[in-house]
Amino acid sequence: MTTLTDPPKETFRLSMLIYDTRYRSMTIQCVALIGFMLLAAWIINNTLVNLNTLGKPIDFGFFSEPASYDINQRLLDYNSRDSHLRASFMGLLNTLLVAALGCVAATIVGVLVGVLRLSKNWLVARIMTVYVETFRNVPVLLWIVLAMAIMIESLPAPNEFRGDTPTATMNLFDSVAVTNRGIYIPEPLFSRSLGNLHVLGESSLRFDVSLDLILLLIVLGASIFLIRRNTARANAIQEATGVRPTTWYINLGVLLVPTLVVLIALGFHLGYPELKGFNFRGGTYMRNSLIALWLALSLYTAAFIAEIVRGGILAISKGQTEAAGALGLRPGRIMSLVILPQALRVIIPPLISNYLNLTKNSSLAIAVGYMDITGTLGGITMNQTGRELECVLLLMLVYLTISLSISGVMNWYNNRVKLVER
Repeated sequence: MTTLTDPPKETFRLSMLIYDTRYRSMTIQCVALIGFMLLAAWIINNTLVNLNTLGKPIDFGFFSEPASYDINQRLLDYNSRDSHLRASFMGLLNTLLVAALGCVAATIVGVLVGVLRLSKNWLVARIMTVYVETFRNVPVLLWIVLAMAIMIESLPAPNEFRGDTPTATMNLFDSVAVTNRGIYIPEPLFSRSLGNLHVLGESSLRFDVSLDLILLLIVLGASIFLIRRNTARANAIQEATGVRPTTWYINLGVLLVPTLVVLIALGFHLGYPELKGFNFRGGTYMRNSLIALWLALSLYTAAFIAEIVRGGILAISKGQTEAAGALGLRPGRIMSLVILPQALRVIIPPLISNYLNLTKNSSLAIAVGYMDITGTLGGITMNQTGRELECVLLLMLVYLTISLSISGVMNWYNNRVKLVER
């Protein structure tokens, strides 16, 4: 009779960290991590010692000093007596403005061009091909400078709108002025305004939030919620009976009626630009540098997005199109309901990279005089204060934060729309 016993447990020995495959990879990773941390600590310490020797220790006190320079395009109140911190904040807002406008415009143009490149019309497809190949093979800086030059040279000056027989006239019923200095468009005004909400008091990061805008956003949010509920109800009826009730007029009324009531109650009207002296006054002013940068970045990035969209569409089997056509769907509905939703899982990952590239390329704004975060914090502020290391590190942190935020939002959206496989 044989008795089976458990083998004795192996005791741990230090040599196992090197010779045992169960621990070797962890040992190597720990040694590499410690080496990296020691190297980083040496670099940081060496930098701090050298800066102290030069009499320039790390100090962010310069942010409280007066900036003493103007910012030509800004979203909030600012003057040259404000601090460097507020000037950098204005530059950050300008960067976010260009990035947001550029991503939206590039997506719209890129999707349209990508779909049209697959058109059966030979001329349309070739025109889109020429656009894509032209824009993506020329550096974006040249497109920015070219757009700025075209606006300066081809558009009329403000003084050409003056006189009994002006050589230039305003557009859209004399409400929009397109000049070589920029574009003036009507601004929304409220005669019975609720006022502003002051945020952060008198600090350098202070800003005002319009209570009228908050009320409108609340009304629009409630309308969208009711529209979603109405659409869900229609879906439930369709699944139960096979007949889908008409919902468009109800959704349109839910969206428009409350919004119009709020606008009328607040006394909404438009403030039009008027030529006074040597320039236009009133309205919303968009400088030519902002428009040139926006157009150049949008059209340049749209060329890459178009190829991404085209590749995503081609990745979908032709059987999907044939099956949808057999059900009687029109080509436009097939593209919007069948092809594009499936192509999103291929399109979105590289689309994120192009959004990040557009945001980082906005740092070229200094070439046309647009004061973004690079022109303020990484430009005039750095030159005036002599704090190169602090400004560059903060500038890198700003772009890193923006890029990670865009990646996080787009990855969240990708997880929401991706197909769930059974």
